Amino acid sequence: MNLNIKLIISVCFTLLVGITLAFNSSSSVQAEPANGKKDAGEPVEPDMHEFMEYVFQPTYKRLKQAMAAEPADRSAWKTIKADSLILAEGGNLLLLHDPEKKRKEWDAHSIEVRKAGGLLYKSAKAKDFKAAQLHYQSMLKNCNACHQQFAGGKHQLKP
Repeated sequence: MNLNIKLIISVCFTLLVGITLAFNSSSSVQAEPANGKKDAGEPVEPDMHEFMEYVFQPTYKRLKQAMAAEPADRSAWKTIKADSLILAEGGNLLLLHDPEKKRKEWDAHSIEVRKAGGLLYKSAKAKDFKAAQLHYQSMLKNCNACHQQFAGGKHQLKP
């Protein structure tokens, strides 16, 4: 067989294998689970007290200390940014939890925590302490409203 024909056949075969592999890879990434639902998040710790104690409480305590006075250096701003981002994303995690009742109110509080925490994070990125204080207060006010409604008024946070 001619060398050129062998080369053409070899190139065509390589292209065919490559296209087949690419198609199989992309279709497997887009495949839906067998039950037809997208894989949703689910709480690792379903007990809300445990979740709050180990996710929110240490973060809140660090943030409270960091927000006591205007940050003097980059490291102090970094603490505020890190903890506000954790609390903002914590609002998303709260949405994964299922309260025994009042789901709409639970979701509304969770979204407000996410929103205020996100604004606090953005204020810290901009090194705007006045705005950061405003959003910190807003976030705590919402946390306390949620605790009032869902924890019988226990665990009220102070700035």
